[in-house]
Amino acid sequence: MATVAVIGTRGFPGVQGGVEMHSEHLYPLMLDVRFRVYRRKAYLSAASKKKTYPNIDFVDLPSSRIKGVEALLHTLLCVLHIAFHRPDAVHVHNMGPGMFIPVLKLLRLPVVMTYHSVNYEHAKWNGWQRRLLRWCEKLSLRYSDRIIFVNKFQMEKYDEQVRSKSVYIPNGIDTVTRSQSTSFLEARGIRPGKYLLGVGRLTPEKGFEYLIEAAGALPQVEQVVIAGGSDHDTAYFEKLKSLDTGHKVVFTGFTSGEDLRQLYSHARLFVLPSLNEGFPLVMLEAMSYELPMVVSDITATHLVNLPAADYFQASDTADIARVIARKLEQDGPSHVSYDLRPFDWEQVARLTRQQLAGL
Repeated sequence: MATVAVIGTRGFPGVQGGVEMHSEHLYPLMLDVRFRVYRRKAYLSAASKKKTYPNIDFVDLPSSRIKGVEALLHTLLCVLHIAFHRPDAVHVHNMGPGMFIPVLKLLRLPVVMTYHSVNYEHAKWNGWQRRLLRWCEKLSLRYSDRIIFVNKFQMEKYDEQVRSKSVYIPNGIDTVTRSQSTSFLEARGIRPGKYLLGVGRLTPEKGFEYLIEAAGALPQVEQVVIAGGSDHDTAYFEKLKSLDTGHKVVFTGFTSGEDLRQLYSHARLFVLPSLNEGFPLVMLEAMSYELPMVVSDITATHLVNLPAADYFQASDTADIARVIARKLEQDGPSHVSYDLRPFDWEQVARLTRQQLAGL
């Protein structure tokens, strides 16, 4: 059985983030591969450490939570461990860890890189950090043997040399059933069927400030629930709280499991106000719960088929308010049936396995 090392994720299960959710769903499905997943100790809970999988070994290495440092230092430790405990191949997630792909190639290891999002476009990075990420992107695209793009529009931006070794494989979603329980909502003072729901990390590229400002201008919006925690500091979180002058917003922090299931099950409307995304798993989650939704008009949200009326201009508070108001005024069904057949995790795992097998 082949052994594949996995770097570029903070770890799983129960760790916040799109790459982390992607990894948690993907690797347990490929039972004919032995995965060695490198995790960052700073992000692991007691529950994370207890969970085991038949085909996955975890290597938990020290890490910081310092923005711009944690991925660099952790990936360096991963590569040192890989040098002495050689796998058959390495699966790298996103461009930051791509800085070390040339080192992996010097070790004569095949590399697959999954390109999740354009990290240097995220507002949280300063000038030199963006330049560093662009350099990491160049190294990743040049030296990876194969590249998986979760966003086909992003893949199409590159030249033939990159596209010739690339493939589009979207994120997936599980089949779900709505929760009848409202215990988590009641404990937080959340009113079932009366709230707008946003889910994601509390970082500037998620655009939650525009959702809060838009909701504050709409008297018909009773409540907004934002489920997500801060990555590194609380400055953005404090900004969001200061914008909630009408006291409509409930911040639940990082929410998962049954608690998140209840939030999706009883929301009135799902709102994705992101400025940048690779392929938003939270949008697929909302679709699996058949939630009506309105989303930013960015390339990532066009990876699924939504009516034109469900889009608003990113960062445009007035347009967000207009689209939300129109959606709330409609007398349409409280649940919407979406075609999620292209986003099946079993299919995603099969296609990813083909990329690993081809090395």
